[in-house]
Amino acid sequence: MSSSRYETVIGIEVHVQLNTKTKLFCACSTEFSSSDNNNICPVCTGMPGALPVMNKKVIELASRTGLALNCRINQNSQFSRKNYFYPDSPKAYQISQYDLPICEEGYLDVRQTDGSVKRIGITRAHIEEDAGKSSHHGTYSLINFNRTCVPLLEIVSEPDMRSPSEAAEYVRTLRSVVQYLGVCDGNLEEGSMRADCNVSIRPKGQEDFGTKVELKNINSFRFIEKAIAYEVSRQTDLYDNGDQDQIVQETRLYDADKNKTYSMRTKEDAHDYRYFPEPDLMNLVVPDEMLSVLKAKQVELAFDKAERFKLEYGITEQDALLLVQQREMAEYFEEVAIKTKEPKLSANWISTELMRVLKELKIDIKDFSVSAQDLSDLLVLLSAKKINAKIAKLVFEEMISTGKPAKDIVEAKGLVQDDDPNSVAKFIDQVIESNPEQVEQYRSGKEKVFNFFLGQTMRLSKGKANPDLVSELLKEKLSK
Repeated sequence: MSSSRYETVIGIEVHVQLNTKTKLFCACSTEFSSSDNNNICPVCTGMPGALPVMNKKVIELASRTGLALNCRINQNSQFSRKNYFYPDSPKAYQISQYDLPICEEGYLDVRQTDGSVKRIGITRAHIEEDAGKSSHHGTYSLINFNRTCVPLLEIVSEPDMRSPSEAAEYVRTLRSVVQYLGVCDGNLEEGSMRADCNVSIRPKGQEDFGTKVELKNINSFRFIEKAIAYEVSRQTDLYDNGDQDQIVQETRLYDADKNKTYSMRTKEDAHDYRYFPEPDLMNLVVPDEMLSVLKAKQVELAFDKAERFKLEYGITEQDALLLVQQREMAEYFEEVAIKTKEPKLSANWISTELMRVLKELKIDIKDFSVSAQDLSDLLVLLSAKKINAKIAKLVFEEMISTGKPAKDIVEAKGLVQDDDPNSVAKFIDQVIESNPEQVEQYRSGKEKVFNFFLGQTMRLSKGKANPDLVSELLKEKLSK
């Protein structure tokens, strides 16, 4: 396989489920966990005579997203009927936007693995309704129409990505944007965000694009990378064997278990869908007043927040990028940093101890039992050297399990750091007296043995001795 001879070209269509309580054109609930066919009505199931009514919240969320993606907001856009027949589409058409979408000509800056930033063009973002969900059971299939008419914003990129990792990072960055805005929860597993990747290759130096293949509904960042990598390999082999004519415009599905793509159907062109203006809906108008309010309320996104954290709090780029991956985590850190007046300590503690616990418990920061105020109180004790780092970790664990504040735990268990030189010296004397062989080793030049004495002294003091004081007195006594 000679992949170095070819250039990969990737464009991505991401369907974002907008965070509304009711559907796009009716009052049915969008609740994901509802029982099958519970959230349906004549409008969303396409009964004769039922007429759609526009959900105003959808206009706001779509416009906010478009602004965050640096798009032009078309204050006069239009809905169209996209005609096709699948069993999960009860109307036999989808209400979408075609030649007059609500958002156009934007871009998204994406940080690459090497630290550089690449700008990915956004062709358009348009509103459309979702279809139902089919499940197959051997000789029969079942259809759940709960998702029909759920509001989606389809965000279509330019074919600007050139590798699987770029594509995955683009979707990851886009998810961060919609989560920060609060327009979508970004849950790929539940289908509230779905990526369709258009993949082609071409000989290096060729300007014309190759035949693109669409990889449909990929639901994780890792699978995006693996599916594209497989598809690039498949197309490369066909080129190398002179069989590039076998690459046809089609929709393929990715099998994660087998790590391969397989053909689902030939890809339709726009004329196959017989688009025409939706006769039951007027043009969609975004008033000047609404647009002005939305522009004024735009939030600070992760990319800008990371830069501010580095400048304002003096933390490393690595910590800043880690802390801003979730809006709730960024807000948690900033509250702790302000309350403790120790941003570097706060960043280090959150990025290590706190994130370790979240991973072990398999929860998000919004579900964490220790509030930013409670963690701040613990770190203030640590910063003031009332407790040492080892004790702080023990207290933190008990805060999680009991819900008690740090100060109460420290006082109840007598965990205040021992800063009394006489008290600490007694522990050191016991350790030195009990380990004459190690003393001789240290005094003969084996300085690594020092850590043994340090550990033994801390253990004897039950972790309460001031580590800096222990180190100072140990050096003094061992040098005699």
